[in-house]
Amino acid sequence: MKNDFLYKCESCGRNFKIDKKLMLCPFCADENPEGKPLRGVLTIQLPGKYYQSKKINQDFDIYDYLPVEKKYFPKLNVGDTPLIEPEIIQKELEYKNLFLKFDGTNPTGSFKDRASYLVSAFAKKNKVNEIVVASTGNAASSMAGIAAAAGQKAFIFMPQNAPKAKLIQCLQYGATLIPIKGDYDKAFDLSLKFSDKTGFLNRNTAFNPMTIEGKKTVSFELLKQMNRKKINYIFLPVGDGVVLSGVIKGFLDLKYLGLIREIPQIVGVQAEKSSFLYKAFYKNKFVLNYKAVTIADSISVNIARNAYTAIHHLKTINGKMILVSDQEILEAQSYLSRKSGIFCEPSSAASFAGFVKMGKNISKDDGVIILLTGHGLKDIESASKTVKFPKPVEPDLNLILKKLKI
Repeated sequence: MKNDFLYKCESCGRNFKIDKKLMLCPFCADENPEGKPLRGVLTIQLPGKYYQSKKINQDFDIYDYLPVEKKYFPKLNVGDTPLIEPEIIQKELEYKNLFLKFDGTNPTGSFKDRASYLVSAFAKKNKVNEIVVASTGNAASSMAGIAAAAGQKAFIFMPQNAPKAKLIQCLQYGATLIPIKGDYDKAFDLSLKFSDKTGFLNRNTAFNPMTIEGKKTVSFELLKQMNRKKINYIFLPVGDGVVLSGVIKGFLDLKYLGLIREIPQIVGVQAEKSSFLYKAFYKNKFVLNYKAVTIADSISVNIARNAYTAIHHLKTINGKMILVSDQEILEAQSYLSRKSGIFCEPSSAASFAGFVKMGKNISKDDGVIILLTGHGLKDIESASKTVKFPKPVEPDLNLILKKLKI
C-alpha cells in the first residue's frame, strides 16, 4: 500500500492524504471563479524515506515513485517512447547532441497517454469506473483509448471544431462524446459541473493531480535514455502548462531522490497567438479576455488552467519561454518530417521551432532534447497546408520518366 504519498497544495503549501474525492485544495479552491486559472492545484509529494535514497546513474523503477501500485495499470504499453538521434538534422544544424523524444508512438499517438494511464490506474484502485474529461482533442482521445483498455467508461467534452481525427478516435474507442458549441474553456467548465452532478472521476488537466504526476514519467525516461549524457536544454510545447509542470516535477523528483544534481534549462514554447502563459510569465499578469487562434490546436488555450502552478514551477528552476509563429511551426513540422522521418503534429513542431529560434544562444556541444508530443496523423488538415498534391498521370512509364526527368 502506498499510503505515505501525499498531496501538496501549490498555492498554500498544505499537505493532504490522497483521496479520490479531493481534486483541489479545499482551502484555496473557493477562490476559483469559472473560466479562470486554478488556484489550489495539488501535486504528489514523494515520501521522506526516498530523500537522497539513490545515487547518480543508479538504476530505478519509475513505478516505485508513482502513487498507484503497478497492478492497477491497464495492460497497455504507455511510455518508453523512442529517443531519436536525427543524424541529418544534427549535421545540418551542427548540433551533435540534439535528440528528439517522440511520444507519438504512445497507444493513442500522444504524450497525454502518460496522464491518462495514471488516472485510469487511480480510478481502478478506487473502484471508479466512469471518467470525465474536457479537451481540445489529445487528452480526450487518450482517455478514451486508455479507458477502453481498462474496461472503463469515458465521457468526453470537446469543442465541436476539434480536429476530425481526434473526434473519430474517441468514437472508435467507444467513448461517449459530447461535442460542445463553444471553445475548450466552455467544455472544461461544463465537464466539471457534469462530474459534480454525477460523481464521476474528472481527468481534467491540472484539476486532477494525477495529470501532472503522470507526465513526470518522461523526465525519468530521459535520464535513462541519455545514458549519462548531460541534458542541458529541453524544449517542449505549452498550452495549459501541465506538460511543463509534469516535466519540471519529474526533474525535481529526480533531484530529490539523488539521481541528478542539476535540473536542465526547460524552455516552454507557445504559439504567438496562443501566448497566455508567456505573457503571464514575463509580465506577471493574466489577460483574461484573450482569444487564442493558432494552427497548433493542442496548445490553443484561451485561459491556461494550470497557469499559477506552471509559472511557479518555471520560476523555481529559472526556466524560460519563447514564442513562435504559425508559419515557423509549419516550417518546423515539414523540416522534421523530411529530415528525420518523424511526422509530428503542429504543437509538437512548435518545440523544434522554438529551438531553431533560440539556437544561436545554445552551445553546439550542449545536450538538447526536443519533446515531440503528438503524431502528425492527428491533424492532417494543418499538415496539408505545406504540401502540394501532384496531379494524376497516365499509366505510361515513359511519360512518368520524362515527367520526373529520369
